[in-house]
Amino acid sequence: MDSTDFSVLNTCIGWMEQARRVALVTVVETWGSSPRPVGSWLAVRDDGQVVGSVSGGCVEDDLIAKVQTEIMPASMPHTLLYGVSKEEAARFGLPCGGSVRVVVEPQPSLEGLRQLRSRVAEKRMSLRVLDMTSGRFEIRDASRADHFHFDGQIMHCVHGPRWRIVMIGAGQLSQYLCQMALAADYQIVVIDPRDEFAEGIQFPGVECSRGMPDDELIRLEIDNHTAVVALTHDPKLDDMALLEALKSPAFYIGALGSRANTAKRKERLKLFDLSETEIARLHGPVGLFIGAKTPPEMAISILAEVTAAKYGVEILQRRDAQTPLASACTPEVIVQ
Repeated sequence: MDSTDFSVLNTCIGWMEQARRVALVTVVETWGSSPRPVGSWLAVRDDGQVVGSVSGGCVEDDLIAKVQTEIMPASMPHTLLYGVSKEEAARFGLPCGGSVRVVVEPQPSLEGLRQLRSRVAEKRMSLRVLDMTSGRFEIRDASRADHFHFDGQIMHCVHGPRWRIVMIGAGQLSQYLCQMALAADYQIVVIDPRDEFAEGIQFPGVECSRGMPDDELIRLEIDNHTAVVALTHDPKLDDMALLEALKSPAFYIGALGSRANTAKRKERLKLFDLSETEIARLHGPVGLFIGAKTPPEMAISILAEVTAAKYGVEILQRRDAQTPLASACTPEVIVQ
């Protein structure tokens, strides 16, 4: 569940607590170029008010009308399909002939949704299992190995942070990256044993550790849904983390530093039990080159590159080899 869908959950609960009738709509299948992924939510109130999106605005008008007139008076969940033919895709504005199938729940359980909200707020991964024949759902514990699934009768929808970012360092850059990653619904762990940064991160929902980076990465059991970003610019701490991260299945590993410092770091890493392939996994300088000059801009560049890696998007951008290098202490150059 991303932060947008969490807001749908909150609004849906608020409407139901005001004794309004609400239908919950979930994207269960897409074909072609669909604006919203499976699991995306939209809630429709009895007077036609909506929150969320299932198609980026393409089919919402027709969907709202059907929910109000046909589905909301019923008690069992329905499925609706949009964009089967080229003509229908064009009618509803679905790009490139895309199609979307949704499940509409006309009577979702208020207590069940409250339970789900509580668990997600606690960063507990949860599985909402809906039975189409009864309209009832139950909440179960989930893991990062669980995925959205719909077979026409049972819907399994994963909620909570399925992706995690582990940051080494609690400095100013990490603070901005935490804010942005929280909005993108990452689970966040910040590791920094330095006394001067003991109170550096003060955001609800962020786990902070004073342990040594290598020990903490072992404790956290880094998996292929985890990104590791070393941001202290202190080789004694960053390299300790990288030695463990590069041997893990982490989907992204990056480290702060100029091109010159990155080259030196890779030479140091060769002295340890790491293969050339493992060392080549390191993204350095960390982040996309966007000309970032401030910590917030650097955080944007880092989260953008992590997002590309998360979705398996190839980074086609190339840094200009002729760009002069400034001092390793120059913030606007370190990331780029």
